[in-house]
Amino acid sequence: MKQIFSSFPFLDLFLFFLIYTSTFHAITSTDLVRETCKKCAGRDPNLSYNFCVTSLQAAPKSHCADDLRDLGMVSIRLVRHNLTNTRSYIKELLKNKKLVDPFVRSCLHDCFNLYSDAIPSTKEAVEDYKSQHYDDANIDVSAVMDASTTCEDGFKEKEGVVSPLTKRNNNTFQLSAISLSIINMLRMSLN
Repeated sequence: MKQIFSSFPFLDLFLFFLIYTSTFHAITSTDLVRETCKKCAGRDPNLSYNFCVTSLQAAPKSHCADDLRDLGMVSIRLVRHNLTNTRSYIKELLKNKKLVDPFVRSCLHDCFNLYSDAIPSTKEAVEDYKSQHYDDANIDVSAVMDASTTCEDGFKEKEGVVSPLTKRNNNTFQLSAISLSIINMLRMSLN
C-alpha cells in the first residue's frame, strides 16, 4: 500500500493548508460573482444575471477577486477588452470590399469612431476607479454605454437595415451595466 503522507509532517500540513485555502478562495470568489450579479441584475432590468455570471467568471482575474472592489476592476477591464475587440472587428468589416451598401459602410465608420473614442474613457475609468473617484468612473463607463447604444441606433435610421454589430453592441452595453452597478454599490457604501 502506498504511503499517502510523507515522512515530513510539516510538509503534509503545508500541502493540506495550500489545497484548502485555494479551494476555499475559489469557492468564495465564485460566490462573490454570483452574489454581485444577483444584486446587479436586481437593480437593472436591462442586465441579464446569466450574462453577468458568465462574463465575470470567464475573466481569469475574477477568481482572485477578494471583494467587490476587486471585482469592479475586473468588470471595467472586461469592458475595455470588449471595446478593443469590437473596434478591431469593425475595422475588419470595413476592409471587406464586398460591403457595397454605402449606408452600412457609413454606420460602420461611425461605430468605429465611437468605439475608438470610448477606449480612452475606459482608461480614465480605471484610473478614477483606482483613486476611488466613483462619480468620475461612473461618467467614464456611461460614455462607453452610450457609444454602444448610439452605434446600434445608427443602423435603425434606415428601414430594413440589419446591424452586423447587434450582439457586440449588446455585450458592450451589458458589460458597462455590470461595471456601473458595481461602481454604484461602492459609491453607496462610502455614504
